[in-house]
Amino acid sequence: MELSGLPQISLPMPWHTREWAQLQKRLVADQLPHALLLIGGQSTGKSQFALALSRLLLCTQADSAVNCGRCHACDLSASGNHGDFRWVQPADKSRVIKIEQVRDLVRFTNKTAGFGLRKVIVLAPAENMNTNAFNALLKSLEEPAKDTYLILVCHRLHGVPSTIRSRCQILRFATPHKDACLDWLDKTTENREHSQRALSLADGLPLRAHQLYCDGAGEEFAAGRLGLRALLDGNVTVLQAAALWSEIDIDIFLVQLAKELQRLLGSLRLDQLRTTRGRSVFRLLDEIVRLQQAVSAGANPSKQVAIEALLSNLYRMLGTGPLNDNIQTHIEGEKVAYE
Repeated sequence: MELSGLPQISLPMPWHTREWAQLQKRLVADQLPHALLLIGGQSTGKSQFALALSRLLLCTQADSAVNCGRCHACDLSASGNHGDFRWVQPADKSRVIKIEQVRDLVRFTNKTAGFGLRKVIVLAPAENMNTNAFNALLKSLEEPAKDTYLILVCHRLHGVPSTIRSRCQILRFATPHKDACLDWLDKTTENREHSQRALSLADGLPLRAHQLYCDGAGEEFAAGRLGLRALLDGNVTVLQAAALWSEIDIDIFLVQLAKELQRLLGSLRLDQLRTTRGRSVFRLLDEIVRLQQAVSAGANPSKQVAIEALLSNLYRMLGTGPLNDNIQTHIEGEKVAYE
């Protein structure tokens, strides 16, 4: 997240009013936990929530539910120069929050707040810390410094060790309602049809829809998704389908491939799921999850090689026609075990 050139006031996303009100009550009652773990789907605004909360905690004249936007502390946090604030994320092109970064923030927690109020640390995404970084963070959670708040932003809860989770107050964020997303997107697109198309392409994830629209990448993404479905239907080759994803990030490809396979599985009957080919779809989903975890942990595979390898595995399942048809043809030839 870019932390300079911010507006004077940072707001949570409009669909997070309930979660914001919960924390506001606890803050007013001086009962805000020293460590929060924000968990929810990617591209739904958790980082924006963490930023708004951080700036509220740093504000020296907060007399409402958000930072005032007028005090010197708000000026500093808007410019990215507030000395009591650290936003820790993977540096440069790395996908990993490294131990050196966590050691630096541990030293930061031992300092006195420069404005005499609070120190605030955000780690995002928290599951991108390596094992050594998690271990280094643990002591700060076990022995929290006075008036110091840690906010961990997390897309995958299982990616955070239980030793860390157990020492944080977990705040869960549901996928926002479609109407709230469209109302927010309309402010950018100024056209409800454009908002609907972007949100549909992004599978209901509002920040991804916003990015697709602003980057003008909607058509490329739509073509890539249609290519996956055409491959599942046996209508295009692996290379043709892979070429449609050449300009799109591998993370987005992995999410979309998983969604298409889940969509396929949802259309199958139980006897179809129990065939050899049906079970192979589950194995491919497991392979996608492993690759996602490896990428999050810092692996840097060749995007095109990884995409072609996954699609080749999928193609081998297809046989001579659509996967759904091929699963059906194998039912009669297999003994389906009902256990």
